[in-house]
Amino acid sequence: MKDPGVLNYALNTLYYILTTSCRLDMSYFNKVGYNLYSPIARQLFGLVMNSKISIIMPVLNEAGNLRNTLSRLDLSRNEELIIVDGGSSDETMAIAREFTGKVYRTKTGRASVMNYGARKAAGDILLFFHSDCILPERGFDIIRETLSDGSVAAGAFFLGIDHPGLCFRLIEFGANLRSRVTSLIYGDQGMFLRKEVFEKAGGFADIPLMEDVEISGRLKKLGKIIFVMPPVKASPRRWLKEGALYTTLRDWALAFSYKLLKVSPETLIKYYREVR
Repeated sequence: MKDPGVLNYALNTLYYILTTSCRLDMSYFNKVGYNLYSPIARQLFGLVMNSKISIIMPVLNEAGNLRNTLSRLDLSRNEELIIVDGGSSDETMAIAREFTGKVYRTKTGRASVMNYGARKAAGDILLFFHSDCILPERGFDIIRETLSDGSVAAGAFFLGIDHPGLCFRLIEFGANLRSRVTSLIYGDQGMFLRKEVFEKAGGFADIPLMEDVEISGRLKKLGKIIFVMPPVKASPRRWLKEGALYTTLRDWALAFSYKLLKVSPETLIKYYREVR
């Protein structure tokens, strides 16, 4: 590339691709521009790593837990927090407004709440995150690094449970093995994907349960599903309140019934109870 005009055109084209879709892997720079134009390559890859992330958090009566979760989110100017309430009757929305100006209320139902949040998002990347989970250190960087590979449709973190008990290590092992085998993302793992991929997939289906599993099936047709470490830390509250063995077997039975027996979410929701 001795012609500076050609080089300038090529770099401008690459700049446009990176800033609009963030689809290029770091390997691109290793193969093409990194060795020859390392300052330029570093700058352009930095555009990928600075893509804005919209954290979309569905909430419902989370006043007792929300402040702790939000205070542990280490946000920079490249992340925005969107909290969507599904009809809380406690102080959830007041607490949410302490941390972000983007607090909304819409009709009850996790799928509709998350779709609403996605429509309000200004970021190139969407992270759907539960209010009783803690993101690992460098979580946002890990998300950006993972999605810099254009063959990845979506990703999530492996599951960790914030409790020292041995039974919780077994639950983690089973859940993470399931993720590896099935490539299905469950809500408490922190699903992340590019906004354009979410829109191409059509968003979450408006169903009362299994919306995360359902969209995973469609996302697998658009690219790879990747699970990353370190794990997200989920609250143990539902296992402690309902019993670790019962909750685990119930959740696996619901997923089995939905995916293999084709039982409708409208039927399955009768056997599922939200724990606060």
